Amino acid sequence: MNRRGNLKALAAAAALSVGSFVVAPQAFAADTIKVGVLHSLSGTMAISETVLKDTVLMAIDEINAKGGVLGKKLEPVVVDPASNWPLFAEKTKQLLGQDKVSVIFGCWTSVSRKSVLPVVEEMN
Repeated sequence: MNRRGNLKALAAAAALSVGSFVVAPQAFAADTIKVGVLHSLSGTMAISETVLKDTVLMAIDEINAKGGVLGKKLEPVVVDPASNWPLFAEKTKQLLGQDKVSVIFGCWTSVSRKSVLPVVEEMN
C-alpha cells in the first residue's frame, strides 16, 4: 500500500471510529451528520493544512460511498481559520453553535488546539 492509501485508510478509520462513538444527539434526528473541518486554507499554515482538509474530505466521500455512518451521509462543513489562532476559536463557535456539527476535524497545531479547547469545553 502506498502513502496515499495509508493516509486514506487512516483518515477513514479515524472518521469511522469518531463517528461511531462520539455522535452528538442532533445527529440522530437529521438526515445527515454534519462534520466540521477546521484547517487553515489561507495564511502561513495553508501549505500544510490544505492537504489535511483534502484528506478529511476524501475520507468522508469514501464513508458516504459505503453507506455513511449510522445509515446517514456525512455532510462536511469546511471553514478557514486563516492561520489566525484567535479565529480558530471563533470558527469553532460557528461550527458548534450555528452549523451544529457533531464532530470537528482540524487544529493541526498545538496553538490552534489550545485556542479551541475553552470553546469546546464551554459548549460541551
